[in-house]
Amino acid sequence: MRNTNVAVGQPGAAPVRERPAFDDGLPRAAPSTVGIDGDQVIAFLDQLESAGLDLHSFMLHRQGRVVAEGWRWPYRPDRLRVLHSVAKSFTACAIGLAIEEGHLSLSDRVADYFPDELPADAGAWLHAMTVQDLLTMRTGHASEVSGSVWRNISTSWIAEFFKIPLVHAPGTEYVYTSAASYMLSAILTKVTGATLHDYLRPRLFEPLGICDERWAMGPDGINPGGNGLTARTADLLKLGVLHAQGGLWQGKRILPEQWVRDATRAYGGPGSTYGYHWQIRPAGTYSAIGVFVQLSTVFAEHGVTLALTAAMDKSATLFPYLLNDLKPAFQGDAMPDAAADQRLVERIRAWEAPPPVPAAGHSALQSQVDGMAYAIDANAAGVESVTLSFGAGECTFQLRDTTGLHQIRAGLDRWVESTTDMPGQDLHHGYTFHDEPVVALARWADAAVLEMTWIFPQTAFKDTVRCVFDGGRITVQRSVNVNSGLRRHPDLTGAAAR
Repeated sequence: MRNTNVAVGQPGAAPVRERPAFDDGLPRAAPSTVGIDGDQVIAFLDQLESAGLDLHSFMLHRQGRVVAEGWRWPYRPDRLRVLHSVAKSFTACAIGLAIEEGHLSLSDRVADYFPDELPADAGAWLHAMTVQDLLTMRTGHASEVSGSVWRNISTSWIAEFFKIPLVHAPGTEYVYTSAASYMLSAILTKVTGATLHDYLRPRLFEPLGICDERWAMGPDGINPGGNGLTARTADLLKLGVLHAQGGLWQGKRILPEQWVRDATRAYGGPGSTYGYHWQIRPAGTYSAIGVFVQLSTVFAEHGVTLALTAAMDKSATLFPYLLNDLKPAFQGDAMPDAAADQRLVERIRAWEAPPPVPAAGHSALQSQVDGMAYAIDANAAGVESVTLSFGAGECTFQLRDTTGLHQIRAGLDRWVESTTDMPGQDLHHGYTFHDEPVVALARWADAAVLEMTWIFPQTAFKDTVRCVFDGGRITVQRSVNVNSGLRRHPDLTGAAAR
């Protein structure tokens, strides 16, 4: 983001905020002009930093305007982002539209759509499960099925769904599961003949000005309705604003008004916190949430929508800060100070600046290991060799495994951006990289340790890789900041190939 503030009118007037360099089509305004206290937004950012919570981007919207936004380096407004389970709330939009168009109904039974996939011993509960049960995550399953699990399965995911044992009557017990969202996508494709992505493109994405988005494909030729969507922070915001406005966008009806009301209320009795693929919170607040925290939250009482991306273990960690530190920015009766707008701009400008680059360090080993191939000892990952090459202020890390050669370029005194297909899906929630942007830095931590940082800015992931040299041997250590499972690979060890 490259916002500037220019004072207009008499001294003290609220600054006019220009669009960021990437045009998302959303108007801008200063926070104070819509009753938002810029100093309280600063306090929110400060509290997150003090708590060590890694916020990557945020956009705050009120009264038709974006009033505060920021992207921590190297995240930018034009960068796409893997949205994980935020995809579920987009999937719910598709189901609402398909019902409005007469393609299906909430009471339709899931089994009726896939008679050829049903197991021979399908019982009454499986035959009773409905589309509404999928939407409210009341399938009868005992536990969650994560998208990271199914991404490793190349056979039919529809068949996998019907293999999951039912321990509750459908429609009774809430159990969060991406498997339910996948089946919604499968049903939509069955009744419309279009993938979920293709169905939503003219009905939702294009009207909202969402572009360049992409959606992964499962082995059945179906978009995973619970995950796999990649889009921008602004697109997260637009999803929330559309619902905050009752399904209207720029005066045009996009979603049925009744559907928005139904989707954003809780089902399942007292204490329930889940709607139609939306998390429901007190005082009319509801959220689309993805793992590691991609978030679109509507504060319905206050007409405010917040979108953000982060790298956090649990969204529950973030919500106290939203309620205790951000919400006071727009729930007070006092007129906000226009001078606070400028203070917020300066705070965000500092927040977006690249961090100081640590000294690259020096080691006499650099010339010795330059271009040296290390044959890696037998390992479960199938890694065969590792090579480090130095030149022009860069270090290139190459890894060869059974699938081929993979590399990442890292700057020795600066950050270097390139693309990579470096393996590591077990560290990255099951995602396999292809031409994935990576921003990387390398430095000699001491005479025998080269340390690299690999930031994958379309994701929440940041890997730390340490190459430890001992005589003619190398140990490669790799870990990640957040993940649903493994946080560190078993060390790779090997010897210089002579």
